[in-house]
Amino acid sequence: MRQLLPPPATPADAAEVDLGALYDGERSGPAQRPWVMANFVASLDGSAAVEGRTRALSGPADRALFRRLRAQADVVLVGAGTVRAEGYGPVRGAGPAPIAVVSRSLELDWDSALFTEAAAPTLVVTCAGADATRRARAEQVAELVLAGDQWVDIGEAIVQLGRRGHGVVLCEGGPCLLGELVVADLLDELCLTLSPLVAGGTGPRIVTGAMLRAPRPLRLASVLEDDSDLFLRYLRG
Repeated sequence: MRQLLPPPATPADAAEVDLGALYDGERSGPAQRPWVMANFVASLDGSAAVEGRTRALSGPADRALFRRLRAQADVVLVGAGTVRAEGYGPVRGAGPAPIAVVSRSLELDWDSALFTEAAAPTLVVTCAGADATRRARAEQVAELVLAGDQWVDIGEAIVQLGRRGHGVVLCEGGPCLLGELVVADLLDELCLTLSPLVAGGTGPRIVTGAMLRAPRPLRLASVLEDDSDLFLRYLRG
């Protein structure tokens, strides 16, 4: 892995990448809510998935950065569709951040490892209008976070996570969930891996369903390269 931006002082520094200096450190969100970061991967032609999954787009360096970003998070936010498509399990390791699954339907496998083997209880973010029977089942194996009446209010969800002591929220997918965060102007940091593949097809972009009045500006903070993968880190502009 080599550093392209910020410009390294010497060629040796370019090859001796200090991921901690680039990605670690204190993150402090605006008043009344946590810092919200997102980690996504995309192909050169903008696809966020190949045959419905990200595996084909992610290499060893991307997976290493994936683990490092998880270590910076207090909670990992993910949509129910991504949980099902990617076969999500609990975060492993010492002092792991819990997974928070966003689901209005509560159509989840409550017997999966995500709920039965998690060191830190998995959270389920839903709304007051969700099916009462499914809500009762969720409460047996997870901590329920209610945000919104008939639909999940993502802004209220972020506030609720902050009240539970989660100062850094890491969104890992999917594109619809990231779209909701962008529309609500809650995205503070985007870590985007650009995979050197042309995927074709009709795969989603990293943000889908978002209707913005104007594009959201972000500031490029760092660029790394490894085996033709580009690792881009953007901060709120």
